[in-house]
Amino acid sequence: MIDKEELLHYIWKYRLYPHENLRTTEGVLVEVIDPGISNSDAGPDFFNAKIKIGNKLWAGNVEIHRASNEWTKHRHHTDKAYNSVILHVVENVNEEIYNEKGQKISQLRISVSQKIRDNADFLLFSNVNVPCHHSLHEISNKQMRSWLDALTVERLERKTNDIFRHLERFNNSWDETFYVLLTRNFGFGLNSDEFERLALSLPYNYILKHADNLFQVEALFFGQAGMLKEETITDDYYILLRKEYDFLRKKFSLKSLDNVLFKSLRTRPRGFPQLRIAELAAVVQHAGRVFSAILETDDYEQMRILFRVNASEYWQTHYTFGKESQKIPKHLGNNSLDIILINTVVPLLFAYGKRNNIEKYCDRAIQILESVKPEKNKIIQDFESAGIIPENAFDTQALIQLRKEYCDQRKCLFCRIGHAILSQ
Repeated sequence: MIDKEELLHYIWKYRLYPHENLRTTEGVLVEVIDPGISNSDAGPDFFNAKIKIGNKLWAGNVEIHRASNEWTKHRHHTDKAYNSVILHVVENVNEEIYNEKGQKISQLRISVSQKIRDNADFLLFSNVNVPCHHSLHEISNKQMRSWLDALTVERLERKTNDIFRHLERFNNSWDETFYVLLTRNFGFGLNSDEFERLALSLPYNYILKHADNLFQVEALFFGQAGMLKEETITDDYYILLRKEYDFLRKKFSLKSLDNVLFKSLRTRPRGFPQLRIAELAAVVQHAGRVFSAILETDDYEQMRILFRVNASEYWQTHYTFGKESQKIPKHLGNNSLDIILINTVVPLLFAYGKRNNIEKYCDRAIQILESVKPEKNKIIQDFESAGIIPENAFDTQALIQLRKEYCDQRKCLFCRIGHAILSQ
């Protein structure tokens, strides 16, 4: 949560104070030519400011506090790093201050207007999911478009950093990284962490060694997921899977996960983890080195085909083990396909382009987002109710980034919408 000093930083950075007749505490006229560069590390709050005090132009650093005496409380008067401070900006002047050399520092008092205080309090302490919900209609289409564009790229950059950490873990293997991310996203939120653990327990090269046999790939996945330990299931497919996994477990010295990790409570049969694993096995086995196939595919619809693979015959009449159901083709539906493209293919393409300086892959990632329909979830519904209607997945990814990284964390001072409201 932001404090009053951070609000002063914000006001100084964006010059949200009366510019006319600014004077030091000694009555000397002050002109702020450049407020400087905000510093989030140790040392003065703003570097390289340019300020005219009286008839003299100063270049140096600026320190900001709520009250003058915080200068000595923080021991700045004994710290050589603060000898470069040319101006002390405060809301409450209550003592004179000096640097480590004993030189007196000029002070400027700035006040926070009641309008800004009220707006900041409303945004930062609102109990709604989107604090500016009732003010979004005041933001121009041009402002909103510019901010959404920046947010989507920001989200892709964040995901890119996550992918680079995976690459480091897997010795720069794009195939292994893609496999882990793909498996995680087959958990579709409810079981994402559990599916990622499954992938990490089952190295991709073990699957590739048996990529010509879907049944063996299924045995590896189901066995590692801890789903082949039930003695009461007696159908032939299940028994054969268990025997096959027992052979593969010994071959690769595998240790399975605990089946109870996977959640299916209040889940529609179409989302049961057993069926999702069957669909995942079919995709991985059918496509082989999936990521290589994606790099060679520049057509959005062709990419969808890579993931629209029917699960094996058993699963056409089952949603889980041992319980037969009406025969229905089991493959990812359109919404699920879009989720896989948005959360797996797009960030991997973007990261691959960044790492290898190949712009066409970054552009292709953006083009996919622009081609996919808007996502449907609670976050998007909140923005739609405020009048922000996304056109495609590019927009919905921006809104998800806005909500998670700004609204939820109440970083309204760092949000362009929050800035527009505060600076009115």
